[in-house]
Amino acid sequence: MKFIELKNVYKVYKNGVTALADLSLSINKGEFVFVIGSSGSGKSTFIKLLYREEKPTQGIVNVGGVNVAKLRNGKVYKLRRKLGIVFQDFKLLPKLTVYENVAFALEVMGMKEKDIRPKVLEAIDHVGLKDKLKSFPDQLSGGEQQRVCIARALVNEPKLLICDEPTGNLDPKTSKEIMDVLNNINKELGTTIIMATHDKEIVNRMKKRVIAIEDSVLVEDKAKGSYKVRESI
Repeated sequence: MKFIELKNVYKVYKNGVTALADLSLSINKGEFVFVIGSSGSGKSTFIKLLYREEKPTQGIVNVGGVNVAKLRNGKVYKLRRKLGIVFQDFKLLPKLTVYENVAFALEVMGMKEKDIRPKVLEAIDHVGLKDKLKSFPDQLSGGEQQRVCIARALVNEPKLLICDEPTGNLDPKTSKEIMDVLNNINKELGTTIIMATHDKEIVNRMKKRVIAIEDSVLVEDKAKGSYKVRESI
């Protein structure tokens, strides 16, 4: 079942730079997909199109049956509530505990505490931080902080988890642990995961589908791919 579909997508920025040219691809529900490419290749633009941080200049971007390219600005928040997004920098609220950081994502939606608590505890359990509920971000390691971010992205039970360089600030051992968490979420919950990364070791070890974008063009789409991109000089 096609969960995400891009058809003849172009993205040209106001300064004339073409970030994506005639990109067409589809991603099925429940897939785990790596998006790779050298800096400036267009992969970050591709990721941003999915959660409507950017709009295509031309073409169709369908996410879960919604053409997000046509989505009015006032409706974008509804799309993002159905997605989970994890960034390289943790963006945790420093004065809130682990529990409160994860719960905050539901509180802003107006959900009642009796409904929030079980969802938060389940999300935190999925990332292995049940013993850190009352800890503050500055009491956590980098890997633990990223786990909190994943729990926060997961708490609303999204069908799609978008990860933009989630291991970029982490050492190899911690990166592997984070990838184990994401892999388990994909397998146990059936969550579709799309992850942009520069980490060759992770991509080569996990043997997931790999989409490679270079110079704004899709150059490879392989079911069990490896990391092969031209590095910028």
